[in-house]
Amino acid sequence: MNKYGKIEELIDLVDISNDIVIFTGAGVSAESGIPTYRGKGGYWNKYDPNKYANIDYFYKDPSYYWSFFKEVRSPVLQSARPNIAHKSIADLENTEKIRSLITQNIDGLHQVAGSKNIIELHGNTRIFECLKCKKKFTLDNVNTLLESKLPPECSECGSLIRPGVIFFGEVLDSEVLSMAEKNTLEADLFIAVGSSLVVQPAASLPLIAKNNGAKFAIINIDPTPLDSMADCVINISASEVLSKIAQEIIKSG
Repeated sequence: MNKYGKIEELIDLVDISNDIVIFTGAGVSAESGIPTYRGKGGYWNKYDPNKYANIDYFYKDPSYYWSFFKEVRSPVLQSARPNIAHKSIADLENTEKIRSLITQNIDGLHQVAGSKNIIELHGNTRIFECLKCKKKFTLDNVNTLLESKLPPECSECGSLIRPGVIFFGEVLDSEVLSMAEKNTLEADLFIAVGSSLVVQPAASLPLIAKNNGAKFAIINIDPTPLDSMADCVINISASEVLSKIAQEIIKSG
């Protein structure tokens, strides 16, 4: 079967499913101009991830993270817009076939696209919190603070601000992970999109779904370690595949 025939196969699976979980990784946001961490030209090549993404180093020298944020991450976040894949997922949500959207991404583009039932495994880099008084800050708030001081200080108490992401050295929020696992167990179709499916514990979710009787599909440009377990594997861009699926399902609905 050619790759376009596989899209038709996945459309048929979506059509007969009512509790779909969509699981997204960095490949989805790459089409919005956000570099993947492991890809050529990724964030890793500009700053050392063992420093900027490590919780111990963040507390040791928070200025390193905030320099990375100010120079690299914030400009990308401010310019990035949801692509067709993000929008197609939001459109599929409106058909009420989607039980939940589980994402490894921290860029917040699913929310901007209009998705609502989102489980963010690794947090969100558009939200921030003071470590002492717990005051919340938006991306705009933090960018304003960075204009006068680096690292930025809480406008309420003057303490250190941290991003709402999971650093290396931190464990995933147990409630968030439990919610992801619960939705996965209730899925009749699990679609992994733009993920290498190697980062744990997130990469275990497709196995949970498959072992519980759900169909399992992968949409990813490159092969993954779980391809042999999937019912359908499509090595085409997420935007091309998801837009075709959304169009057909909305038309038939």
